[in-house]
Amino acid sequence: MRLASTSRETVMSVAFRIRVLILLLFAWPPAHARVGEAEVREGPRGGPCFTIAAREARLGTPDFQAIAVWDGVHPVWKMAMPKDHTFSLTYGMCVPYGGRVAALPRTASAPLLPGRVYNLRIDARMASGRTASAYEARFCVVRQRDGGAVVHQIGSGDREGRRMAGCVAQGE
Repeated sequence: MRLASTSRETVMSVAFRIRVLILLLFAWPPAHARVGEAEVREGPRGGPCFTIAAREARLGTPDFQAIAVWDGVHPVWKMAMPKDHTFSLTYGMCVPYGGRVAALPRTASAPLLPGRVYNLRIDARMASGRTASAYEARFCVVRQRDGGAVVHQIGSGDREGRRMAGCVAQGE
């Protein structure tokens, strides 16, 4: 009789453990949140302007939390919202590089050098739909023959090579 009782306790113990494991899997947030795609485009006053990619916008509108641009090693500009304030970051709007909003904590923006690859990260508070907790992109500023410069987003499949993923102007 002792053997039958031990077997029944083991079966109950295994069933209980499976239920607890299932509950934990559904109750706990994922260990790594999704990172979405950001978009870098020419701003209304020139220079880069940052937002979420169009396909990300179809998944929902995130609440903006912070933004940072770095040159691979050092931050060149960052800005953050106070914890109790935010705004919805839609595809139709963008945050200009070095944006000057007096009420927001930010660092001074360093000049962006042509031909150098920069990384962008937008941190967001997940709001609605399947929004990501962060959005990332790479970009550069390309010098034009007339002396001007244009913003160039580096696609996720672009490789850095002799032309640095399109970041070096023709003839350089």
